[in-house]
Amino acid sequence: MSADEFRRMALSFPEAEESAHMDHPDFRVRGKIFATLGYPADGWGMVKLTAEQQELFGHLEPQAFVPAKGAWGRGGATNVKLGTASKSLVRKALLEAWGNTAPKSLVRKSDRPRGS
Repeated sequence: MSADEFRRMALSFPEAEESAHMDHPDFRVRGKIFATLGYPADGWGMVKLTAEQQELFGHLEPQAFVPAKGAWGRGGATNVKLGTASKSLVRKALLEAWGNTAPKSLVRKSDRPRGS
């Protein structure tokens, strides 16, 4: 999967917007980050998961989903190796990250993401 595909997927969720943080593109819902691109390096993304979700995705694709370093990683921030990760699992991880970050009222009223 490419960075552009990751970007398109992230922006497909209701009210998702692209911004930037610490010189990396990020994806936000109502001002809160749920994913980033280019961290820790080009060819990587990050999704804001729970620790339990992180464990599940890491179990399903251990070469693609790895905890971020330090406290962020222990809290669920998960790096995604784009060239290794399957598109279907990245989409599921982005959906989880968006749902973890978006207001619950928005999650409830959103049947499905826009496009793909």
